[in-house]
Amino acid sequence: MFPMSESWWSALLVGVAFGYILENAGFGSPCKLTGQFRLRDWSVLKVMFTAIVVAAVGLQGLQTLGWINWDAVFVPTSLMVASAIGGVLVGAGFAVGGYCPGTSVVGLASGRLDAAVFFVGLIVGTFAFAGAYGETVQAIMAMGEVESGDTLYDAWGISPWWIIAAMVVALVGVYFAGSWFERRYGGPVDACEALGDAPCPATPAPTNASAVSARS
Repeated sequence: MFPMSESWWSALLVGVAFGYILENAGFGSPCKLTGQFRLRDWSVLKVMFTAIVVAAVGLQGLQTLGWINWDAVFVPTSLMVASAIGGVLVGAGFAVGGYCPGTSVVGLASGRLDAAVFFVGLIVGTFAFAGAYGETVQAIMAMGEVESGDTLYDAWGISPWWIIAAMVVALVGVYFAGSWFERRYGGPVDACEALGDAPCPATPAPTNASAVSARS
């Protein structure tokens, strides 16, 4: 019923490692995730954008060295309208509840009840989409399809290295802008806030007696 290829174990290993990294980055907490929409915590954009740039540089570098065949790398068809609609729906759910499909699994593994609700919604939504899939959905998905190519190089002949250079510049801008907004709005979200939705208690300043004791 659920056929698996011989490389299923590598996909499972990568998935577990990815979830572990997300959890350690604090992405199992909706407080951390919604901080991005309040411009208070830019960890989500920093981590994800960095991962995209690293993957882009790695893939292009391996292709330039001839270590991988670019034609063997699967690139999904560019469906602009469908991507925009899906992005709005996922973003709205992300902003309201603090989870996307992937981070809801991470939150569930952390034992969060709200993540379990989102995970159930993920399953129900998947089956609902599969049940509604038909000519109407296919027509919507086909709108805005980039037929001339699935990459910017294929479609418009833009060099991948120019695209990567633009991405690196944008990434640097994200780090500078994110740090500025975090300072302005009292971020980023700390560990205590992420776990309990309450700020960490301030560490009391040492009294004169304790300071003298510490020096002695």
